[in-house]
Amino acid sequence: MQDLNISIIQSDIVWKDVDANLASFSYDIDQIEEEVDLIVLPEMFNTGFVVDPEDVAEKMNGKSLLWMIEQARNSQAVICGSLIIHEKNKYYNRLFWVNPDGSFKQYDKRHLFSLGGEHQKFTGGTESMIVELKGWKIKPLVCYDLRFPVWAKNNYSNGKYDFDLLIYIANWPASRRDPWMSLLKARAIENQAYVIGVNRIGEDGNGLAHSGDSNIYDAKGKKLIKHPINTEYTETLSLSKKTLKDFREKFTVGLDWDRFSIEK
Repeated sequence: MQDLNISIIQSDIVWKDVDANLASFSYDIDQIEEEVDLIVLPEMFNTGFVVDPEDVAEKMNGKSLLWMIEQARNSQAVICGSLIIHEKNKYYNRLFWVNPDGSFKQYDKRHLFSLGGEHQKFTGGTESMIVELKGWKIKPLVCYDLRFPVWAKNNYSNGKYDFDLLIYIANWPASRRDPWMSLLKARAIENQAYVIGVNRIGEDGNGLAHSGDSNIYDAKGKKLIKHPINTEYTETLSLSKKTLKDFREKFTVGLDWDRFSIEK
C-alpha cells in the first residue's frame, strides 16, 4: 500500500501563446525538488480556454503533446493536462495522461460548456477513463464535468471501489469560485475518495478573471492545502492510501450506494 506524491501547478496562462505557456510550465516543473509520481496542470494549459479552436488546435503529433512526453520522461512522473486536438475533422478538449515511458492515455471532455459556446465547435467524449498509478485507481475529468455528479460516481462491489482519486483540471472563472470549491468537496464526500482540483489564475483573452482556488480534499471533504487566491504556486503533497482505506473500512457507506448505468 503506497502513498502517492502529487504536484499541482496553479499558474496564469498566456492567451493563445503556446510557446510562452510551455516555457512557463517547463520552469515550474523544473523547480519541483521532491520526487513525485504525478504532476497536474490546468485545462487547456497551453492556450487558455479557447472556444474558437482553428488557429490553436494541434494534431496528435503536435508540439504540446510532444512536450508533455518530454516532461514526463525528464521528471519521471506522469503529466496530466488538456489540449485542443484536431482529429478527423473534429475538435476535442482532450485530457492526456502521459507516462514517463512516453505512453499515454486520453479522455475527451464529456460535458461541453454550452453557455460559453464550447459545444458549437467541439465534440464531446462518450467514454470515461480510469488509470492506475502505484496501486491507485484514478479518474481524471475536465472542468464543467464537475457539475455532473453522476458522471463521476464511484461504485463499490465485492470490497472494491472503482477509483481512489478524482482529478478535475479547469479554467473555472472567479465569478463562480464558490460552486467550484463546494462541488470539489462534495465529490470527495459522496465518492469516498480524494479529489484534486487544478485551476488557473489571471484574465483570459475574453477579459474573464480566474482566481485559482486549486485544492486537494480528502475523502471526508477536508482541505489539505491552503493558498491565497490569485496566486501562482506549485504544491507537492503525499496522499495516504492507508488513511483512505481505514476510513472506508470504518464508514461503509459504499454498501448503500445506488446502482445505475449511464447512457452514452
